[in-house]
Amino acid sequence: MYIATLRRRRDAVGRKRPEKWRNNSSFLLPDNAPARRSVSVKNFLAKSNMTTLEHLPCSPDLDAADFYLFRRLKSALEGRHFCDVSDINKNATDELKRL
Repeated sequence: MYIATLRRRRDAVGRKRPEKWRNNSSFLLPDNAPARRSVSVKNFLAKSNMTTLEHLPCSPDLDAADFYLFRRLKSALEGRHFCDVSDINKNATDELKRL
């Protein structure tokens, strides 16, 4: 089913943007659904010379706690002015320790 959609997309790019088709300068950014990561889809994309962009992996460095801290840190430092980067670092570190 998804391969039929990809065929229609490939044909539409060839009709509507022939210069992109000739240069192979169009990109496809599929989501990470299992149907779009299957071997048959990857084989079709390779045979059709369709360039795909991969999603970045989820960063293990950012989790829900980080988002919670960033929001609180931003609120705590909002409206304050700092002289230089070292002053920002010191105030941000002090505020994170307080949180």
